[in-house]
Amino acid sequence: MPDGSGAGARAAAQGEVDAVAARLRAAGCVFAEDEAQLLLAQASGPGELEGMIARRVAGEPLELVLGWAEFAGLRIIVAPGVFVPRRRTEHLVQVALASVEPGDVVVDLCCGVGAVGAALADGLADRIELHAADVDPAATACARLNLAGLLAEHKAFVYTGDLDAPLPSRLAGRVSVLSANVPYVPTAEIAYLPAEARDYEPLVALDGGSDGLDVLRRVGACAPRWLRPGGHVLIEISARQQDAALAAFRTAGLEASVHESDEDDYSTTVLVGRRPA
Repeated sequence: MPDGSGAGARAAAQGEVDAVAARLRAAGCVFAEDEAQLLLAQASGPGELEGMIARRVAGEPLELVLGWAEFAGLRIIVAPGVFVPRRRTEHLVQVALASVEPGDVVVDLCCGVGAVGAALADGLADRIELHAADVDPAATACARLNLAGLLAEHKAFVYTGDLDAPLPSRLAGRVSVLSANVPYVPTAEIAYLPAEARDYEPLVALDGGSDGLDVLRRVGACAPRWLRPGGHVLIEISARQQDAALAAFRTAGLEASVHESDEDDYSTTVLVGRRPA
């Protein structure tokens, strides 16, 4: 007689997925079955699984429940209270990779958990000198985990502080690419963000001031000090901020342009500034 144990196990596993998915679907999770499979794979046992389901049903972002987010093909460690890297920001990485070469010095300001820096290093087989900084100590704690291999090899350095303040002076005039995933949501629009962002991510990583460009202007002003001649600074913005952002970079003495991408269900605009050679 054929052994039905394999089919029985598969049926039981699918039944477990269905049961978890039903609870997630009832809480409003659109991709309930996919999320159920991820939670089941991540949980070490029934107790942990139940806790994870409860957190997700309460509205906590899936990535924070899992403890990681997928970004540019990497599994990026995240923790409660940090900004979760967005897939749309992968376009910033692709634009940056076109301007960086092995051995270059790269700075990642507003680095958050280090996703952009990790992706840039991965794209160049770890052959860069990376300096990452963020004002949020919870974020830089995660960045140190995500860049642990590079830190051990002294190819990466992580600082906690306001924008470029903690960067070592020896980098002045040597940086090929300065990326900055700055907050760019206007203050008055924070209340309209999805609850997953508004309720679980730090305000400092979301609020860009009255027009959303307060931090961008600060980065534009400081970038020429750090960039080598011909070096680039890149920042993600919204399309409607394009004209004001271009003007801010040009006021700072940078040559400015934008790169737009339409991927899947979202579009991304990256502002690029170049220090004149």
